[in-house]
Amino acid sequence: MSETSTVNPDLSEHRNCNAGRLLLVAAALLWGLAGVCVKSVTWGSMSQIAARSVLSFLVLLAFKRSIRLKLTRQNVWGALMMSATGMLYLTAITLTSAGTAIVLQYIAPILVFLYNVMFCHRKARWFDILITAAVFGGIILSFADKMDGQHLLGNILGLLSGFTFAAQIQIMSGAGNDSNDSLMLSCIISFVIALPFMFFDDGLTFSATNIIWVLILGIFQYGLANALFGKGIKHVDAVEGSLILTLEPVFNPIPVALLCGEMMGAKAIAGAVIVILGVLVYSLLHRS
Repeated sequence: MSETSTVNPDLSEHRNCNAGRLLLVAAALLWGLAGVCVKSVTWGSMSQIAARSVLSFLVLLAFKRSIRLKLTRQNVWGALMMSATGMLYLTAITLTSAGTAIVLQYIAPILVFLYNVMFCHRKARWFDILITAAVFGGIILSFADKMDGQHLLGNILGLLSGFTFAAQIQIMSGAGNDSNDSLMLSCIISFVIALPFMFFDDGLTFSATNIIWVLILGIFQYGLANALFGKGIKHVDAVEGSLILTLEPVFNPIPVALLCGEMMGAKAIAGAVIVILGVLVYSLLHRS
């Protein structure tokens, strides 16, 4: 009689979760290149969005190996939220510091948590409330760092991108969403919206520097990062996934400072520290 070996389903699930976490870590680090890419290119934000949408679509197509897209409600909503997040965030980077824009976007984990408490019956504990209050305080500090017209508009767009990013995480972690289809559809939507702006972009020159940074932006920062995100988010809880992705605001200001000389203001740095520590403490307490 031959023995049939079976795989422990709990062990398999554990491995899938760990793999999902690693994929999200890699996605967060690649997303963190946005600031240095955008600041190193003379193109306007919409021109960059149009180019990166085409490049990332090709990368995602290589992963999916099929151009067929399922236009379900969840897939379309996921794509719309991802497109909105990308356009709001890249435009915000051109108006305010990259570090401030990404910190403001990372109100998303708290919004995901609040949504799950209010609508998905997730239990809130006393430390959840304290950490939520602290993170909102950090967001306010970052927002108030520079209040001139340009920075204010950039800060508002960065904050709005946090709301759309939270919706993106929540929708794309759901069982009814095909993340690959949402990702590819978002590239199409972003390209169609951004393309007309390229004809009025005075900074649209094809120097070697511009081409190299646009290729990095489209292939690695967005295309590969989104492919990794789409695979990883399916194996991780939405709240945990949003917290893992806080690696992005930690990493994002580093290459911008080293290569572009851009530094965050004192209030923005203080706010960033509060936000990042808040979500990390939250993550550790919920994992214990």
